[in-house]
Amino acid sequence: MSKHRLTLAVLGAAVIGWIAGSTLGDLQALADVLDLVKDLFLSVLRMIIAPLIFFSLITGILRLAQAQKMRTLGLVTVCYYLTTTGIAIAIGLGVVFFVHPWTSEPPLAVVPDLPQATLIDPTDGSVAGIFRTLLGAMFVNPFRALAELNILGIVTNAMLIGLAGLLALPKDSALPSMLEDITRITYRLAGWAILLIPAGVFAIAFEMAASANTQMLGQLISFALVVFAATALHGLVILPMLAWWLTGIPPWVLLHKIAQPLIVALTTSSSAATLPVSLRVAERELGIDPSVSSFVLPLGATINMDGTALFEGVAAVFAAYLFGIELGVAGTITVFLVAMMASIGAPGIPSGSMAAMQIVLLAVGIPLEAIALLLLVERPLDTFRTAVNVEGDLIGALVANRFARAA
Repeated sequence: MSKHRLTLAVLGAAVIGWIAGSTLGDLQALADVLDLVKDLFLSVLRMIIAPLIFFSLITGILRLAQAQKMRTLGLVTVCYYLTTTGIAIAIGLGVVFFVHPWTSEPPLAVVPDLPQATLIDPTDGSVAGIFRTLLGAMFVNPFRALAELNILGIVTNAMLIGLAGLLALPKDSALPSMLEDITRITYRLAGWAILLIPAGVFAIAFEMAASANTQMLGQLISFALVVFAATALHGLVILPMLAWWLTGIPPWVLLHKIAQPLIVALTTSSSAATLPVSLRVAERELGIDPSVSSFVLPLGATINMDGTALFEGVAAVFAAYLFGIELGVAGTITVFLVAMMASIGAPGIPSGSMAAMQIVLLAVGIPLEAIALLLLVERPLDTFRTAVNVEGDLIGALVANRFARAA
């Protein structure tokens, strides 16, 4: 399926699915069938994501035959990711210090009928505990990481194996060629998975429309609007202007070229699910070297979470106000730094950032029950910030590609 046909199919599926969910959401039989379609779609994505990231990263590193190119690419990628995340945090701090419309109403003295967040296990919220959690997720058995879809562990193992192969394998080794063949197989599987995207998007849109909750508190609505505006500023102004400055591509041209993965990210709320589309668009539309895109994009889908860091920081400050917890300037800055660390390795699946949200809340003593409230507005916000995360990854690949060529 061509790029434009797939884009139209995804857009059409989202619109028709939303209309169908709004009008036919009460038909339980139809809802059950579409729920099965959605589960099948997400299962196929989970099946392909782990090997795709693992072999893409290893192959991408082994393609960098020159160690100097590897150092240059790695340095540029990390510097870009840290810069954009820092900008996102600065935007979030500006929001909570100068906007914060939710403070026009008093905090909640008592939170009635609050559902129990049974999916969240309390852990150590200290800085040492955060690093312990991250390191524990990074350095695990590679087979365990693949089986459990531990994206941070998969990336760590792939990078270490790739770097070891780059340094240890002789130039005439047959292993890189074998891994190239395996990577091509995973790309073909990813291509088949891409064909299922319209059906999956239709089912997801139907479910969202059928279960839409309009009973939202004024504070939650104001919080959601502020987060949306801050994320839009980062995704529609800051990142495109940064790309224009560093790569020379005008924002309107860039957004047109990367429209397809952004649409997929908006409809699936999954940076991991969007990765196959991002890889294809990076090489075909943006002209990025495959050795660069296969290294930068899987890495970015794991550690470059600008939208997630911004959301978690603002959400924690908002939750602190609701529960009457005084953070102060130092506490607020701490929240955003912890949010940046917690966003690293957040699962690239719908609402995956809520699993890391517990670390941010516990770091400053905010009750975990706040997550139950945030979930009321988190889902629509998740779609938009996922698109911004994917946009940041693609721009990062563009920037890295430019500097890698100059190396």
